[in-house]
Amino acid sequence: MNYVYPISALYAGPLALIFYYKIGQKRTLKKTAEETDAAISIPNKPFWQSVAIGALHCGSGCTVGDLFAEAFLFFVPVSIFGSKLAGTWTIDFLLAFAFGILFQYYALRPMKNLTVKAALIAALKADALSLTAWQVGMYGWMALSFYWIFGYKIPVTNPLFWFMMQIAMLWGFVTAYPVNWWLIRRGIKEKM
Repeated sequence: MNYVYPISALYAGPLALIFYYKIGQKRTLKKTAEETDAAISIPNKPFWQSVAIGALHCGSGCTVGDLFAEAFLFFVPVSIFGSKLAGTWTIDFLLAFAFGILFQYYALRPMKNLTVKAALIAALKADALSLTAWQVGMYGWMALSFYWIFGYKIPVTNPLFWFMMQIAMLWGFVTAYPVNWWLIRRGIKEKM
């Protein structure tokens, strides 16, 4: 989680900071209290907060993957079936998925003391649907901005692209949240 909140601040800005100070910091305080045997009692988080943290965790992997993908694609454009947008979104999805699974893997392996293979399988089970839902929300907003709001694909060098991408990441959170709720309720994904 040390990486999740700063990465989330890249797209959510003050919202991520507020969330961290109101909810995320309590976990850090609780851990510090446990390490020092201090008698600080911090109640368990409500379920909705655990779901939000799970969605943010998923989204941080997506964010890093999308940033790397857009940087790569700036220098090496990829087209699929003659469409640069399809090529871009495919590379975006693959890198976002890979980074998201890595983030989940590195959270699960030490938490559950799993083997490499078991941790990788658990990470795929926990985050495959969540990552896909995040990307669907993100692509939905980007498609709206490209085809309906502006009427053209905004170049990645334009600050407007990155502003739209920030909004897209927020939509990714909105679409991943109910999926994370379901995954955690079913015991497929761990509460965070």
